[in-house]
Amino acid sequence: MVWRRPHMLLVPKPSNTKAHLSGMQDQAYPRLLHLATQPGAQKSFSSGFVDKKGLLDRQKQQMARGLPKQKPITGVKQVIVVASGKGGVGKSTTAVNLALGLMAIDRSKSVGLLDSDVYGPSIPKLMNLKGNPELNNRMIPLINYGVPCMSMGFLVEDASPIVWRGLMVMSAIERLVRQVDWGSLDYLVVDMPPGTGDVQLSITQNIPIAGAVIVSTPQDVALLDARRGAEMFKKVNVPVLGLVQNMSVFQCPNCHHQTHIFGSNGARQLAETIGVRFLGDIPLHLNIREMSDKGQPIVVSSPDSSEVSATAVVRKLPRDFFPFSTEGCAFLGI
Repeated sequence: MVWRRPHMLLVPKPSNTKAHLSGMQDQAYPRLLHLATQPGAQKSFSSGFVDKKGLLDRQKQQMARGLPKQKPITGVKQVIVVASGKGGVGKSTTAVNLALGLMAIDRSKSVGLLDSDVYGPSIPKLMNLKGNPELNNRMIPLINYGVPCMSMGFLVEDASPIVWRGLMVMSAIERLVRQVDWGSLDYLVVDMPPGTGDVQLSITQNIPIAGAVIVSTPQDVALLDARRGAEMFKKVNVPVLGLVQNMSVFQCPNCHHQTHIFGSNGARQLAETIGVRFLGDIPLHLNIREMSDKGQPIVVSSPDSSEVSATAVVRKLPRDFFPFSTEGCAFLGI
């Protein structure tokens, strides 16, 4: 047990502590004592002073301690992760349309899609794919719209919940990444689960990541978590390619009046605050929802519609990360 007072951390005597720590005292007490006896600890806890730069450096060292070296995925040139701090902001829909958008602007490029959300896989539904992957030493991805896809959703029944602890999830992620025959890909788009937990750390620490695209709605509660996600990627040295603002505006199909249901420009302002690129707005549009539910992504089902132009966030991706062919550059106007 640790007793707290304003600006102080008090470490109880070993004799008293062991009476309260049950079977964990042999591990917990030495760690607590080590924390309190570190150089500068008394100053930090008594005065409230924190060396922010030193703290960040220590966090990076701790996160990197004992970790395996990054190893590229066989046959994959670049990996892009699509992430969000909070669930329900349209991250998976954005990831699907980003993958298809990369192919649409440059037909010479091959793109794959990995669903790393073990507990709530969405890619099978969004890509209209069902069935079990074939095995040929490694799993063969299912393909639709020219995009090879892999997801835990292909390995379980549609309504079956996945009730696993962390170690089992990490093992599943390792297999989804390493035991899949992706062939030759220019880009692998990874649909990350929401948050900043084990899966995010496992992927970013084991695979070289070209960059991360962060998706958020304009509302404050989503932006708080989006910022946490951006900070996590910075700590693990993954470039943040930009921020996408989803569900930015709703336009009435009858009178065409626009309403900012979740607020306006929140993600744009956050991008400016944290110093990352703002990649664009995606509207809250009925067509996007209906086509997504049917497994017909908007980039494919309505390529010339006005709402698709808003989803073409790939147009603003840094050119040094994503060099396109002459045809692709002409499409982008660069």
